[in-house]
Amino acid sequence: MQIAVASGKGGTGKTTVSVGLAQAYDAPVIYLDCDVEEPNGAIFLKPERKFHTDVNVRVPQVDKDNCVACGKCSELCQFNAIITMGGAAMVFPEMCHSCGGCVQICPVGAISETDNCIGSVNCGSSSQITALEGVLNIGHAMAPPLIKAVKKHVHKDVLNIIDCPPGTSCPLLESVKGSDFVILVTEPTPFGLHDLKLSVETMRELQLPFGIIINRSDSGDDRVVNYCKDEGIPLLLEIPESRKIAEAYSRGETVVQADSRLKDNLEGLLTDLIETYGGGK
Repeated sequence: MQIAVASGKGGTGKTTVSVGLAQAYDAPVIYLDCDVEEPNGAIFLKPERKFHTDVNVRVPQVDKDNCVACGKCSELCQFNAIITMGGAAMVFPEMCHSCGGCVQICPVGAISETDNCIGSVNCGSSSQITALEGVLNIGHAMAPPLIKAVKKHVHKDVLNIIDCPPGTSCPLLESVKGSDFVILVTEPTPFGLHDLKLSVETMRELQLPFGIIINRSDSGDDRVVNYCKDEGIPLLLEIPESRKIAEAYSRGETVVQADSRLKDNLEGLLTDLIETYGGGK
């Protein structure tokens, strides 16, 4: 089964929940940290590294001696990754989406492609958990290709837990693609509810089954709970505000290590999801 853990905004406890789920599962599990701009699951899982792989994308390179500055490549590119200036085409690889259109449209064959490293995938192990993370290189904005590289390590015969990037843009869409169920983590605040509504709209548009976990559930108001009731959204779990958990978190420990009751709750949640949406469906 493939379970994605997402949130409309950062700081809601998405990694706390995803790491907790991985540790609560009493069988081999694959944890995939797709929050490639700021992966931090390894801080808590502390995996023993097995391998490191660079991830490249194909970007254009221009032979300025052959370029006739016709401008067809820049007219085609919708992302301004290649422009015509000073009598030749100029490439901005950080903006390129690797579609290859400029290579095809060049009338004189002055454009070819070369590898551009955008980041890396790290793999390690922690007990029964195989932990993978994508790390986007500083200065690169194209997260989806790196997320795809991380998700190549999904295995259908085990439980896969995907720690998604926050928000509702392309990186999130790439992360939840192919998931059997999506857990939306939120907080009981006006900002949490606002961004939760955006996430709910996104999941409904993608036609993915989802439910909600409220983190620090007793630190705000009941607007999120009422929203779930009004919209008929499953409220999967409420995690209360806890100084004990906060202190453990500051030491790089997890909710499962801090509170055994939460381990039981997360284990029960996984059992229900697997029976309903995974192997038991």
